[in-house]
Amino acid sequence: MRDKTRCAWAGVDPLMIAYHDKEWGVPVHDDRILFEFLILEGAQAGLTWKTVLNKRENYRRVFSGFDPGVIARYGDEDIARLLSNPGIIRNRLKISATIRNAHEFLAIQQEYGSFDTYIWQFVGGRPIRNTISSMEDIPATTKESDAMSKDLRKRGFKFAGPTICYAFMQAVGMVNDHQVDCFRYDEIESGSLRGTRSWNYE
Repeated sequence: MRDKTRCAWAGVDPLMIAYHDKEWGVPVHDDRILFEFLILEGAQAGLTWKTVLNKRENYRRVFSGFDPGVIARYGDEDIARLLSNPGIIRNRLKISATIRNAHEFLAIQQEYGSFDTYIWQFVGGRPIRNTISSMEDIPATTKESDAMSKDLRKRGFKFAGPTICYAFMQAVGMVNDHQVDCFRYDEIESGSLRGTRSWNYE
């Protein structure tokens, strides 16, 4: 794994490398995975992605496999349960936001038929191909993430600012921000490793 050129942010941590090599930047059109990343990117606010990634499996277990239909029905007992669980980020605002966002996510599915149809409209249905040479070239926000954030927040979403939205776009392949010398850049452009997402929600 170490003989390949990767984006600098992948570092040397095996979990980060696996995430970089198999998931980051791969276009996602599955609503449940889109919801998962929307919530995890919000959970990252003020923290590092490595922190969130290390807690991801715990999140999947305690948040009902990121099923928005189930999470939308969470009540006070569920909030108390989550706040007492050291396997996740125990922030009341972020936990409450997850429940609120599940409600709004379901409303978008009802309106558009799928969240996928709604969210990909912000890039015209196709990934944006950037030419990143170094981490310094990666923007914190773009006009697309600004528009996405504005609409999500108008609909009632929490932890959906432009920076969070852009990180979400990068994660789910709405934009290819792999460095041009990274081995994944061309693979994602060619779609040669399609289907490498983790689909297990046990």
